Amino acid sequence: MADNSILIATDPVRQFSVFVENRVGRLHELTALLKSNNVHIMAITVLDSTDSTIVRLVVDDPDKARELMVNNDFPYTECPVLAVEIADESDLKSVLAALLEAEINIHYIYSFIKRPEGRAALAISAEDADTATQSLGLHGFRTLTQSDISR
Repeated sequence: MADNSILIATDPVRQFSVFVENRVGRLHELTALLKSNNVHIMAITVLDSTDSTIVRLVVDDPDKARELMVNNDFPYTECPVLAVEIADESDLKSVLAALLEAEINIHYIYSFIKRPEGRAALAISAEDADTATQSLGLHGFRTLTQSDISR
């Protein structure tokens, strides 16, 4: 377990929260920009409001994505997020139970579209990532690093 925690601390999965105008086609522009530059979206969720939208993304090449967003006027923030490998949708309850047992507050959760090995995964924003990682590991769940999801 300690080795996995060290990997998380040194190679966390990066999440981008991209702020886009709430207008037709803007999400398409962002995803097309990434695709045309061979940056693959591994997980995505969209939060809509009246004036703007926040697109949360996990990509396989954060360095290239960062450069593209800066050079193409897509304002963003970046932070680490837990990525937890699961066998299938039935593991969701067990992941949540492990975090509850450790008294970890979950801010939000969304699923990966795909991963290089084809396994399912969840992106989780939690208040204490280190404790969450330890609890998940004790319950048999693998917490992924950025290199695990990069191509």
